Amino acid sequence: MQRQTLLAELEATFGGSERTRRAVARQAGDLADSGRLEEDMDVELTPEVVVSNLEDAPDGYSLVERWNWWVGSLDLSFGGYQRFSVRTDLAE
Repeated sequence: MQRQTLLAELEATFGGSERTRRAVARQAGDLADSGRLEEDMDVELTPEVVVSNLEDAPDGYSLVERWNWWVGSLDLSFGGYQRFSVRTDLAE
């Protein structure tokens, strides 16, 4: 996971504060390092995969809400993803 690339992609696509983007990028990096997504879905977690999935979240969601929406979907489907959530008090 190229975290600097992800940070730039998150800023360009969703905006939000630097603090929020860093929190999401950190959790995305942890998710990538865990290998869970690759095990469960045979998908390498890249910045493009993260952005694409976050774009699927409902309109009007903040970056943190989008991330937690996706992680929640993964957790419902496969279990064990809640630990990658971002605190909601970071939501803008």
